[in-house]
Amino acid sequence: MTTGQKVVITAFMLSIIAGLATGGKLYYRLSIFWIFLFLGSWLWSTISIRGLAFKRSARTLRAQVGQVFEERFEVQNLNRFPRVWIEVRDQSSLPGSDGSRVLTMVRGKQSRSYLGRARLVRRGVFPLGPTMLATGDVFGLFPVEHEIPVQDSLLVYPMMVDVSGFPNPPGLLPGGEALRRRTHQITPNAAGVREYNTGDPMNRIHWLSTARRGRLMVKEFELDPLADVWIFWDAASTVQASSDQGQSDYHAKDVWAKSSKITLPPTTEEYGITIAASVVRDYLRRGRAVGMVCAGQHLTLLSPDRGGRQLGKILEALALTRAEGELPLRALIETQVKHMVRGSTVVLITPSTSREVALMVDFLIRRGLKPIIVLIDAASFGGKPGTDELAVSVELLGVPFRLVRNGMDLSVALSNGYVGG
Repeated sequence: MTTGQKVVITAFMLSIIAGLATGGKLYYRLSIFWIFLFLGSWLWSTISIRGLAFKRSARTLRAQVGQVFEERFEVQNLNRFPRVWIEVRDQSSLPGSDGSRVLTMVRGKQSRSYLGRARLVRRGVFPLGPTMLATGDVFGLFPVEHEIPVQDSLLVYPMMVDVSGFPNPPGLLPGGEALRRRTHQITPNAAGVREYNTGDPMNRIHWLSTARRGRLMVKEFELDPLADVWIFWDAASTVQASSDQGQSDYHAKDVWAKSSKITLPPTTEEYGITIAASVVRDYLRRGRAVGMVCAGQHLTLLSPDRGGRQLGKILEALALTRAEGELPLRALIETQVKHMVRGSTVVLITPSTSREVALMVDFLIRRGLKPIIVLIDAASFGGKPGTDELAVSVELLGVPFRLVRNGMDLSVALSNGYVGG
């Protein structure tokens, strides 16, 4: 029972008692008034929650950290009776979600809409809802609510920085050993022809074979004799570190203004994710086939491929991965190295300060692979020291590396950082 209902019931009881005690007609009339007010408010609230339509929509359900996410909320009154007030409560877990509003005097057959904006500062999947609609009578005696369930979710990709000058994988030169592996990408190496299947692009039709055989034939391609690039992100929970962070500005107050720079949370996990995403995009822009391996809350293995579709697959995997793994980087490499083509480039991204990292680098070299190391200084995040000593060991092996510390500009650190070897 709400406070307003208690007040009305108390006033009604006092009116009855006063009328019996004094015999005054005024108190009886007041009692009738309170009865009509109570019943009328209840009836009004019952009608108010009915005939309301709600729609929540977004232009895109995929965005990136640092962007401004925009949603449109629309409430429509389908009845002829006006709604004095309608409260929209956005209960989404999206940080900074700005969809809660109070709408007043919504006339019959009228709709109201507004925009909610939030600056995306955290990767992951966030349900857009549930949304609660609350309304009631004029006096607020009988508030009623109706929950709109979740219909869509927003996938937020990790932040990426522009990288230029990151070590280029030497690999095998064009014209070298053929890899003999089929690919959906168009490459200079045609492996043969096959019959046309529905959905095959027209530019792959081999017209000479089509004329000779009397049916549509398309070309098949093999991978170029270039090195694959494998990205290994160390997601073991035992090597991660984090320091205190300030309050993030989730709200986008002026969407037309130039977006302020988003700073990464001071954790090795978020730095590693951003580094991996940025390096993947850089190599894909160079036309390389890139794959990724990490062992977070579950094992993620994406075979090397080219193009924007591969970037989307890797970004989606990184957005959902958490550094909660139990498998150390050494075990991860030893289990996956047998699937790598000789001459492939292996990019190791790790905050570990263990000497085993240098041993893994030597192991990869002896296997005929080309390692590149990105060392995240755990000590700058409040973790264990020893990254500088590890960098010296890697440098003695003649392996290119980058050293990243907390608060560094990642674009500069990955592009113009010191390269050993």
